[in-house]
Amino acid sequence: MNPYGRQPAGSWKNMLTPVNTVIIAANVIIFLLMSLTGSTLDTSFMYRHGACFWPDVVYHHEYYRLLTCTFLHFGFTHLLNNMIVLAFIGDNLERAIGSTRYAILYLLCAIGSSALSVAWFMYTGTLSLSAGASGAIFGVVGALVVILVRNHGRLEDLSSRQLVLFALFSVYHGIASAGIDNAAHLGGFAIGALLAFLTYRPRRPR
Repeated sequence: MNPYGRQPAGSWKNMLTPVNTVIIAANVIIFLLMSLTGSTLDTSFMYRHGACFWPDVVYHHEYYRLLTCTFLHFGFTHLLNNMIVLAFIGDNLERAIGSTRYAILYLLCAIGSSALSVAWFMYTGTLSLSAGASGAIFGVVGALVVILVRNHGRLEDLSSRQLVLFALFSVYHGIASAGIDNAAHLGGFAIGALLAFLTYRPRRPR
């Protein structure tokens, strides 16, 4: 067996993995259903459908928002950008660690990044509504960075240089742009990296 978990070129498995495909489909379906009944650019509408607002999480114990907000997006461009990134890198991670572990890691990164975002906004006193899959996606990036290091800098068609450059560009974009939840991004990255460090072991060739 190939120690890096590669699939033959052109293999259908190399294009789609079950959990990552379901996650992308769920984000798209939720966005389409919400778009039929309102505007995803309307903060009141997004709030009513589960976007994260820290006073509700902390004072009203609406903990479900830590997860529901990660499946909501402010407009089509927000959704498209996140899903393109997830489609390109999520399948690599799922093949590397397996579907069950990938599902658990993704959900933990989603909830964990939202919780850290809540903590940061509470600490700074910022009243901001947050939504989007980017915290969980940064968790995927963080996990892939650790796995790439343990696989000597390469995993399938990804190299450590490509992924590190992508991560640095994403962080820079977040810092330079208004309205970006950097606490969720950096928190998701750290959680994903930690989970991969604790649980991933490279496959040995047979």
